[in-house]
Amino acid sequence: MKEKLKEQLILRAKLLEQFGVGYYFDREKKELKQSDKKQLLERLRKKIGDCKLCELHLNRTNIVFGTGDPNAKIMFVGEGPGEEEDIQGEPFVGKSGKLLTDIITKGMRISREEVYIANIVKCRPPGNRNPKPGEALTCLPFLKGQIAIVSPEVIVCLGKVAVSFLLQRPEPMNMIRGKWFDYNGIPVMATFHPSHLLRNPSAKAEVWKDIQEVMKKVGLPIPPKK
Repeated sequence: MKEKLKEQLILRAKLLEQFGVGYYFDREKKELKQSDKKQLLERLRKKIGDCKLCELHLNRTNIVFGTGDPNAKIMFVGEGPGEEEDIQGEPFVGKSGKLLTDIITKGMRISREEVYIANIVKCRPPGNRNPKPGEALTCLPFLKGQIAIVSPEVIVCLGKVAVSFLLQRPEPMNMIRGKWFDYNGIPVMATFHPSHLLRNPSAKAEVWKDIQEVMKKVGLPIPPKK
């Protein structure tokens, strides 16, 4: 097990070297002034290519990169693709995705196309299990590249996996849900994953509170209570 993780971390190190880590992100930020964010995201997708850096590639149908407005103020980050996402190649299109879409369109009253949506890992973990640490760490630079390019005003971490790997927070979700954190100067709201809401509908009220805080942060009006 240790050797397997070591091997994955070595692959990640090579990937980070390829990206240039801090240099890469600084360079991309400079390029934002000269190039379209959409083109930069397309360039990043090409860098991923037919990625085989971890074992998740063995069973995938499609790499699920990300979708939405490259100039979005709000970015949602989940854990990884499910069955429908793997088939369609787009994040959050299954049952959880429909609920997230309702949160965006019916709750926030903006279109799904106005936000940007991505995941910690770009390939579906078998049986929808959580990504293993080595898998998540290997794929994380791609997400960080997306964040650097989109430069959202707010990031919403959906669920424990997103919080654990993007923010390096080990606490359980019921302890950190609804709280603000920071990622490279970007405010991050931690809230429950839509799949949690499907299993626990009563938690929708808590998530709505979190989403309202996000709306306030970016200057969106809060819909009046019915």
